[in-house]
Parts: sequence; C-alpha cells; structure tokens
Amino acid sequence: MGQPLRVQISPSAPLLFGAFYGIIIGLMAQNIVVTNREARKDYNILWTLEAGIQLQGCEVKSLREHNANLKGSFAHFDKNSNLVLYNMHIAPYQQAGITSPEPLRPRMLLLHKTEIKRLQGELNQKGLTLIPLKAYFNKRGLVKVELGLSKGKKSYDKREDIKKREHNRQMQRAVRK
Repeated sequence: MGQPLRVQISPSAPLLFGAFYGIIIGLMAQNIVVTNREARKDYNILWTLEAGIQLQGCEVKSLREHNANLKGSFAHFDKNSNLVLYNMHIAPYQQAGITSPEPLRPRMLLLHKTEIKRLQGELNQKGLTLIPLKAYFNKRGLVKVELGLSKGKKSYDKREDIKKREHNRQMQRAVRK
C-alpha cells in the first residue's frame, strides 16, 4: 500500500481556501436545473433570451431537487398579452402536503415591456415559436428560464445535421491520430 497522506497547514491556508471557495461559487453561479435537449434537435434557434418565472414556494424547492421536465413545453401570449409557459412539469414537493399546485399548470414568465413587444412582433411571423431551452438558478438564487425563438426543422434538415456531426467526429478522430 501507499504511504499515508500528510497535510501541512500553512498560515495562508484560510486565504487559499477562501479564494478556492470563491472560484467554486463562481462556477456554480448558473446552477442548471433542467435542459430541453430535444429543442435544439427539433428546432432552429434564431435567438435566445432570459426570463424570470412566477413560481410558488414548494415549486422552487422541487426545482432545487431537479424534479422538472421541459419536454413538450412552449411559451405563448394569453389574451391579456402576458407571456405564459405551458406544459413545464414540476413534480410536487414531497414535504409540501396537500397544498402543492398541479404539476403542469401554466406559469407566467416575467419580462420587460420592451422585450414583450419585441416578442409579440416576432411571433406574428408564421412558423415561429418560443421554446424553453433550460431552467436554472442565477447568482442571486432566482429561477430563470432561457427561451429560444425558434423555427421547426424539417426531417431533411435533421438528416443534414446528423451528417455534419458525423463528419466533424471523423475529422476529430483523424486529427488525433
């Protein structure tokens, strides 16, 4: 067996640990809860934006445990011109009791008025939809949703993407050899 690990603590150890801890916190600044992998496969993402989401307390706790799913979810304007996220599944928090909201309820997205007007103009074009790409906690601990303005891919577009990906992999393998 090997020799036992010996650790010598120097006077600057607390300072080094503090710096290391700061780096760790900086890397964890965007704690990604859930991603929508199928969105990038099925849609061409034209541009993205960040939106806040209106949640109840037990939903936030459930998100901290990564109990969410973005598959099949989309955002759309309701009749009061509020942006609403539909079909985002957030599992009920176990310790919430009987007051937990239903998992697939519509959730309001929070944006500035100028962003809302811009999105309304863009969504009036035929074939464009708002798809949530990921949900995460920002540096302040607030839940944010990254939305992508997207246009659906045709089946031949998907085949082209697969061919490009395979070609890039072969090129990388050839470079490594």
